[in-house]
Amino acid sequence: MNHLLSDRINQLSTSQTLAMAALARELKAQGKDIISLSLGEPDFNTPDFIKEAAKKAIDENYSTYSPVDGYVDLKDAICRKFKRDNDLDYKPANIVVSTGAKQSLYNIAQVMLNDGDEVILPAPYWVSYYEIVKMAGGIPVEVPTTIESDFKITPEQLEKAITPKTKMVWYSSPCNPSGSVYNREELTELAKVLEKHPNIFVVSDEIYEHINFSGTFCSIASIPGMFERTITVNGVAKAFAMTGWRIGYIGAPEFIAKACTKMQGQVTSGANSIAQRATFAAVDADPKVLNEMVGAFKSRRDLVVGLIQEIPGLKINSPEGAFYVFPDVSYYFGKTLKGTEIKDANDFAMYLLSEANVATVTGEAFGNPNCIRFSYATSEAQLTEALRRIKEALA
Repeated sequence: MNHLLSDRINQLSTSQTLAMAALARELKAQGKDIISLSLGEPDFNTPDFIKEAAKKAIDENYSTYSPVDGYVDLKDAICRKFKRDNDLDYKPANIVVSTGAKQSLYNIAQVMLNDGDEVILPAPYWVSYYEIVKMAGGIPVEVPTTIESDFKITPEQLEKAITPKTKMVWYSSPCNPSGSVYNREELTELAKVLEKHPNIFVVSDEIYEHINFSGTFCSIASIPGMFERTITVNGVAKAFAMTGWRIGYIGAPEFIAKACTKMQGQVTSGANSIAQRATFAAVDADPKVLNEMVGAFKSRRDLVVGLIQEIPGLKINSPEGAFYVFPDVSYYFGKTLKGTEIKDANDFAMYLLSEANVATVTGEAFGNPNCIRFSYATSEAQLTEALRRIKEALA
């Protein structure tokens, strides 16, 4: 019946992270002992002070439509957060609150891109960037990076990828899937390239900002000359363990914020009222409240990197943020393991699922066909067991 559907939906790829998570759930339901390292979701609970704010909002009857771009006091709090954490001077008119950072990104693509506009995506990139750009008529331009450069794009690569059709550059730092964090020096060098091309806008996805082991964080909008051409995307899903609350937000030049509000007004209107009140508590809190969780992720990172280094054929770097590792598994391509031929990262991920009962995600989904993504957002005991199984399956 697909011929009855639009070309738009027929040409859209399914999110491979969600597909792998669904497959893992299905196998679990059949009684298989699956360890899922596929979803990018903290295994912590939302902090109590945030839950209390939500309960209070229910009691205070926050049950009517909110302004399309978010409650005014929440936008004020987001401005304070941007100043405190990122040294960015946004005003409420620059802020739009949406139903998750994914909607923020979708809004941006829809209001910024015309058919044929090119968007540079340093690869690996978050799985949905490619499809969101494509849905808006844009052309995703992948710029491959390697594990040797910690999966970061160089100024030379950026310069080479720019054409007269380039409209935007989209990247995340800390990066999903690689965990890479761009420092101020690296972003300054990239900004020097962009200085020569004043019509190119940047989307800086900073959703993992606080899950960062490097000790510093830099928003590209804070680099001189970049504020007026950067759209900073953030949210509370990852750092505050609020994935299901569905709140993201942007800081952007006012004309872009207005356009995103216009777009959202026709699609979803304002984000969930109770979740917005909970978000107020989250963004207003001192980021120190996250220290314990970030510390737990750091020790898991160290554990996972150490265990992967013991598995022959897997090449790993030590990421500085988020909660993913992205090992290069290309050593196994062309080999046959227990009767299964491994042609690519897809085969490798499916082999780990069937032989080791461990769900991961193929790097192909993120624009890097040599790697696979492990999420370490689960207990150290589960991670140790998962990597023991993988080592055994590859022995």
